Amino acid sequence: MTQKAIDILAADTAMGAVTLLVADLDLMIGFYRDGVGLDLLEQIGDEAILGRPGKPVIKLRLSKQLRHASQTAAGLYHTAILFESKSDLAAALLSVVRKYPHSYTGSADHFVSNAFYFDDPEGNGVELYWDTARALWEWNQSGIRMGTEWLDPNRFLQDNLTEEGRSAPGDGLATVGHVHLKVGDIATAKSFYVDTVGFEITFEMGNHALFVSAGGYHHHLGMNTWQSAGALARTPALGLGQVSIQVPSRADLGALGERLSSKAIPVKNNGNSLEFVDPWSNQVKVLSTQN
Repeated sequence: MTQKAIDILAADTAMGAVTLLVADLDLMIGFYRDGVGLDLLEQIGDEAILGRPGKPVIKLRLSKQLRHASQTAAGLYHTAILFESKSDLAAALLSVVRKYPHSYTGSADHFVSNAFYFDDPEGNGVELYWDTARALWEWNQSGIRMGTEWLDPNRFLQDNLTEEGRSAPGDGLATVGHVHLKVGDIATAKSFYVDTVGFEITFEMGNHALFVSAGGYHHHLGMNTWQSAGALARTPALGLGQVSIQVPSRADLGALGERLSSKAIPVKNNGNSLEFVDPWSNQVKVLSTQN
């Protein structure tokens, strides 16, 4: 289905920091700082922000009163952290497997990216990845060509790890490249994130998974029902606190606000951001990067 330009997100839309509600703040800071190699940008009371200078990636909020949801509940499948070079990804990979060896869950060559998967100490999925050159991505009438082939982590380290990376994670750019959600059904996800929010479909896997993006990226959001088919709205729980999306201008915010209002979706609007919930009560915040 082709969307009108007025109904889609701007081409330079990007993902922002993911907020996680956590039971042990120090433990989680340790994983993302000492394992993944993100900088602790700020810590005030029960909240911490990690990322790279000027680029928050993970926000941790202590929420001791909450408990973990069932694996079959809607929520976070994984946060995907994008590294700008293979050597930076290799350094982060080595750091995590050395310091948190039991967190590793797998790897994949997705044709558009090289990815390594982990679970953080509280069970939140984490993907560390690097994109292949866009010129090599293959598109057809049904979308982008993505797949899953095993990627040998030892060979990846042999080919890409630098001497500096052997002793410490790299300090290059790291951002939230995409977020993957567990949802109750794909038709509802498509209606909300494509027809209303304004992402464009890049890849579909029947009624099991949907991948969407802005500006021809392989995906900014993934949604699947692999564990969560039929899931209803979330109740407060540890794990995903909020997904954030960055649009380039207040005009983009205004257009999105109109689309949400036309579907009678409640929105909190402070002029620089919109906050709303998706059909499974996942919290979404859309911010304008315009000063």
